[in-house]
Amino acid sequence: MNKLFAKLKMILCAGAIIVTVGAVHAQLPSKSKILADMTLANNYFMQKWPDAGASVTVKGVNRTSNLWTRAVYYEGLMGMYKIDPQKKYYDYAVDWGEKHQWAPRGAVDTRNADNQCCGQTYIDLYLVDKKPERIEKIKQSIDLMVNSEKQDDWSWVDALQMAMPVYARLGAVYQDDKYYEKMFAIYNYTKTVHGGKGLYNTADHLWWRDKDFVTPYKEPNGADCYWSRGNGWVLAAMLRVLEVMPKKAPHRDEYLNVYKEMIEALVPLQRADGYWNVSLKDSTNFGGKELTGTALFAYSMAWGINHGILKKKTYLPIVTKAWNAMSAESLHTDGMLGFVQGTGKQPKDGQPVTYNSVPDFEDYGLGCFLLAGSEVYKLSK
Repeated sequence: MNKLFAKLKMILCAGAIIVTVGAVHAQLPSKSKILADMTLANNYFMQKWPDAGASVTVKGVNRTSNLWTRAVYYEGLMGMYKIDPQKKYYDYAVDWGEKHQWAPRGAVDTRNADNQCCGQTYIDLYLVDKKPERIEKIKQSIDLMVNSEKQDDWSWVDALQMAMPVYARLGAVYQDDKYYEKMFAIYNYTKTVHGGKGLYNTADHLWWRDKDFVTPYKEPNGADCYWSRGNGWVLAAMLRVLEVMPKKAPHRDEYLNVYKEMIEALVPLQRADGYWNVSLKDSTNFGGKELTGTALFAYSMAWGINHGILKKKTYLPIVTKAWNAMSAESLHTDGMLGFVQGTGKQPKDGQPVTYNSVPDFEDYGLGCFLLAGSEVYKLSK
């Protein structure tokens, strides 16, 4: 009898341990742990790139560091600065802006959304210290587009994240609806016209990356090709516009509706390990862990919870699963991030994506991770 009791006690204890481990895994880490992971990853980058203005050379091509990949990093850094306002982060961002004379990449007359992405951080820094030079050139660049009739500039969905938040910030700073109206005109052309019928599939509530992937293009398993990071860019665009637009700004409901539709569509596509595949509906086409799309989805869902748009009970477990996966399986002990897909526009680009693979640019993946962390941090106890 005593032996039977002892055996039963052992089984119950083992069960309790399993439940406890499962519960811990299902919980977000503490705020200090989340911030420590963000700091580790960011320190790795800042130590590798001490000169914020240093040019970036990839595959023999030299690029100025106000290109889109670096601009996304600074979006993440500014998100981190809001929860951990260290002077060194602010100074690093200001130095970057000053090194480029607070100008978009190329020239003020650029219409390329990638070149204008840096304006998001320029304007954020202007709002911290309202020095006119921080906003003048990016405003000139966007004003040239606002004052033109052209609407077909954003023919790839990444462009929405690169440029839309710049328009939204200018609209908020100058309290001028012309920025919201032009932003909507170009966005709506992307959504409803590009590719013959628009890049947003209103049935699946996901976006084709560009005209090359609109149906009848199919993935190996017969599904439509929805690129993870491309859809992540769109979601980030929606929330980064929504968080600065006044409640009664023109077309705000459009962005909120698309945001909600996309979030709902992404929930069943999350992998069991917490990540999303690079091809959202085809796990056989370079399936595997991938950080950038996963981080952008976690960022978007955490933001929605924090702003009372998404139900915490429903979405917190999804965010928790994603963040814990990235923290445990992507973050190296020295701060490098693994499972980051290189630049491109479809599942096969930047492959192989592994724990130890180094993408062609190391900055935008970190930016996505920091953006996610900046919102996940607010959810943690």
